[in-house]
Amino acid sequence: QVQVVESGGGSVQTGGSLRLSCAASGETYRVLCMAWFRQSPGQSREGVASIDNKGTATYADSVRGRFVISQDNTKENLYLQMNGLKPEDTAVYYCAAKAGIYCPTHTESPYIYWGQGAQVTVSS
Repeated sequence: QVQVVESGGGSVQTGGSLRLSCAASGETYRVLCMAWFRQSPGQSREGVASIDNKGTATYADSVRGRFVISQDNTKENLYLQMNGLKPEDTAVYYCAAKAGIYCPTHTESPYIYWGQGAQVTVSS
């Protein structure tokens, strides 16, 4: 089993920055892909960014150029640097992980390890 725990959420004004962190533990050798998803009130969960074990990152169009997904050398810690935040970025952000090399950004069903979520609120 793999456990993932997010941290770093909070509240900022439009244009501000936040950094989310996600720590993976347990049988982390299984994890070859990690991602960030988010869910706004009344909306379905959507993919934000993903990164595979080679460091290849992909982004949703809505965040490309503003958000950066990264991992440390151990591949057990995942980050999401969020710059130029907008009110529409307000959501609960989830860290997700999966085995296998398939590393989708927009499809949540392949991910089997999920964190509890971190609230990000952007005020205008």
